[in-house]
Amino acid sequence: MQLSLVQKYNVPGPRYTSYPTVPYWEEDLFHVEDWKASLVRSFKESNATEGISLYIHLPFCESLCTFCGCNKRITKRHEVEHPYILAVLKEWRMYCDLFPRKPIIKEIHLGGGTPTFFSPENLELLINGIFQYAEKATAYEFSFEGHPNNTTRQHLQKLYDLGFRRVSFGVQDYAEKVQQAIHRIQPFHNVAKVSFWAKEIGYTSIGHDLIFGLPFQTLSNVKDTIDKTKSLLPDRLAFYSYAHVPWIKGNGQRGFNDEDLPKDDEKRQLYEEGKKMLATNGYHEIGMDHFALENDTMFTSFKEGKLHRNFMGYTASKTQLMIGLGVSSISDSWYSFAQNEKTIEDYYSRLEANQLPVFRGHLLTPEDLVIRKHILNLMCQFTTSWNDVSMQFPELEAIHSNLEEMEADGLLKFLDHGIIVTEKGKPFVRNICMAFDLRLIRKAPETKLFSMTI
Repeated sequence: MQLSLVQKYNVPGPRYTSYPTVPYWEEDLFHVEDWKASLVRSFKESNATEGISLYIHLPFCESLCTFCGCNKRITKRHEVEHPYILAVLKEWRMYCDLFPRKPIIKEIHLGGGTPTFFSPENLELLINGIFQYAEKATAYEFSFEGHPNNTTRQHLQKLYDLGFRRVSFGVQDYAEKVQQAIHRIQPFHNVAKVSFWAKEIGYTSIGHDLIFGLPFQTLSNVKDTIDKTKSLLPDRLAFYSYAHVPWIKGNGQRGFNDEDLPKDDEKRQLYEEGKKMLATNGYHEIGMDHFALENDTMFTSFKEGKLHRNFMGYTASKTQLMIGLGVSSISDSWYSFAQNEKTIEDYYSRLEANQLPVFRGHLLTPEDLVIRKHILNLMCQFTTSWNDVSMQFPELEAIHSNLEEMEADGLLKFLDHGIIVTEKGKPFVRNICMAFDLRLIRKAPETKLFSMTI
């Protein structure tokens, strides 16, 4: 019996928020002093023209969502907020001391964990502390992730007053059985309330995050969730495949059994039907698993070929330098990656010793930089070219050969010195990127590292 495309291509694979992917970092060749040098190099090249991006990880959550793969600390003790913010600001000052001049910040994203775990007053302390040592770019974009159950109007107003104009709310799915399985009880009226507040206050981009492939999720659940979402008309949507990686995240993803998850073609149907509904309601597919209305900056960026992807996910504009602050955050100087300590205790310990809290990283080779550009092109624009000699590499002929089967399956088309992903191939863009991933090709993982591509 002939396998369906989903069965054929549903293999473990990276999500490509970076290349090389974290499991392939050469940590033994990485030194913090090299990271600092690459950081300063990138700052000198790009600060005046682009500015820099900041990702700030706020890890605390009051309860554990069992679908979540993020770094988090579960606590109801809100006295943890203030010392954590002081630690993040100390880390930021240490970076600013390395720069030859004041940084210009183009993007800030507050992620988690649950950023709205923190009080509006402490979030104000954080942002004002950042700008003691920095300036805002002319066209800046500040965004944060809000939990609909604990985001107050005061949160939204305070962050708006501080310059935030984009907010994303984690919805996942509205079905009660699914919510119970993933321990995320979140009624529709909570999401509606915070979405209406955000619009009233003046946010120009409101996003909802939806997930398909969750335990007990059915096609009728997905349709109901998208119908409810349509009634609120968020400006952009993420419609992700659930990444089931319990071997990495431990008991945090064991609130249900593996057999409770929709598989293969059943799971893909959830996406395809959801995608059709989104298109009917005016949402355009932007990159992988992201959709936007025509009024949103993400749509404009995609149409103009300016969409970018980094450890924050998709962004409407590119900055060469992105600094991650807070526990487990990853920074990117374009020439190097650096990740902070993963536990709050180790993070605090490094800072108390007046050290950057970096515990591992990777220095990109010239080959890495070429492959990174190809993968970025595919993830952001669904096309890449090797017409320019700077985009060529010795294994290109072998990779061309590997892509021929995907072309035969209708997932891509060959151009003169390049490829373009077809509509049929967009759900398989991770697989197409894997064909360029020289580090993955040379050394296939011996243990489970990645979630399934479909």
